[in-house]
Amino acid sequence: MSDLQTRPEAVACGGRDDVAGRPVRELLKPRVMSLGAGTEVRRLLPTLGRRMVGAWCFVDNYGPDDIASEPGMQVPPHPHMGLQTVSWLHAGEVLHRDSLGSLQTVRPRQLGLMTSGRAISHSEESPREHGRILHGAQLWVALPDEARHTDPSWEFHADLPVVTGPGFKGTVLLGELDGATSPGRAFTPIVGADIEVADGADVRLPLEPDFEYAVLTMRGRTVVDDVPLDPGSMLYLGCGRRELPVRADGGGSLMLLGGEPFEERLVMWWNFVGRTGEEIDRARADWMDGDRFGTVHGYDGDRTPAPALPDLPLKPRGRVR
Repeated sequence: MSDLQTRPEAVACGGRDDVAGRPVRELLKPRVMSLGAGTEVRRLLPTLGRRMVGAWCFVDNYGPDDIASEPGMQVPPHPHMGLQTVSWLHAGEVLHRDSLGSLQTVRPRQLGLMTSGRAISHSEESPREHGRILHGAQLWVALPDEARHTDPSWEFHADLPVVTGPGFKGTVLLGELDGATSPGRAFTPIVGADIEVADGADVRLPLEPDFEYAVLTMRGRTVVDDVPLDPGSMLYLGCGRRELPVRADGGGSLMLLGGEPFEERLVMWWNFVGRTGEEIDRARADWMDGDRFGTVHGYDGDRTPAPALPDLPLKPRGRVR
């Protein structure tokens, strides 16, 4: 997934100074943005006042959209460094291509996980023959310093572990939940899970008190810790919880995102996560004029040019709790 803003701002994130060390209820307001041809997304991370949740540093939610007579998702080749991308669908299909030569169609409840490491490029598109509805989320995970220069890789997992409890069923897409561990490679203590809640059930999701958490409602109207959430809404929950009460009258689903607060100081600009402005500047130049990010073959269209860098220096800022 790409950040297709033509004038992206640098985002300073990481550290702990705005990590709530106690349970909170902070509703995150999405920004509605255009993503390629005909796809509108709700950007929930990063947002004003909330840059990360654990190592999760970017969350876009889209759909459900009727694309029966539309091209659907069309995201041309673009670069990434210093992060992982997570593709997660509730409806539809997304065709992934990358500079490693990977070619994979991702379908609902299947994990497409790309580790950029030092450099990779990819494209994402709805296949020519695609379903009527497109609905899902695209997420990024920041890589810690010891992993951010690793070789790029692509993983596809059609079968993921499931946890169940009274009134809910959870698919673990990344990290661990209630003893179930995703096969997707994780570099920090993290969790990403898709939770289906039965009609009228009072659910208690098991949590780790040292993790910070947020939930994104995907379907139905959920009530999370007494806060009602419509589809596309995200609630930041802070730390210090051992369980999370959830209800969904009529049934619903949500994504549970969490992890240990990310301590390192980061600079995130466009599709790059680095540590200094100089790294970002070099990555942009390499995408525009070099071969560091490789070539995506088979996409019918031009690759995405990098936007201009902002006039102000890009500086990381830490968070100290």
